[in-house]
Amino acid sequence: MSEFKLTPAQQDVVDARDCDVLVSAAAGSGKTAVLVKRIMGRITDKENPINIDDLMIVTFTNATAAEMK
Repeated sequence: MSEFKLTPAQQDVVDARDCDVLVSAAAGSGKTAVLVKRIMGRITDKENPINIDDLMIVTFTNATAAEMK
């Protein structure tokens, strides 16, 4: 996955804590990259890390699932 600069709205999703988040946007808008950054940020959080086994991550395409792996 290539690195790209997050928009302010995307950064808000990555940084959101203590809430569920639904990301819905057009194809190619960076949803998967935002989701991966959010997950990585949550499991590597120095103050309050979460166990990856406690996450439920849903995607609707095999391509996105492969990209996330």
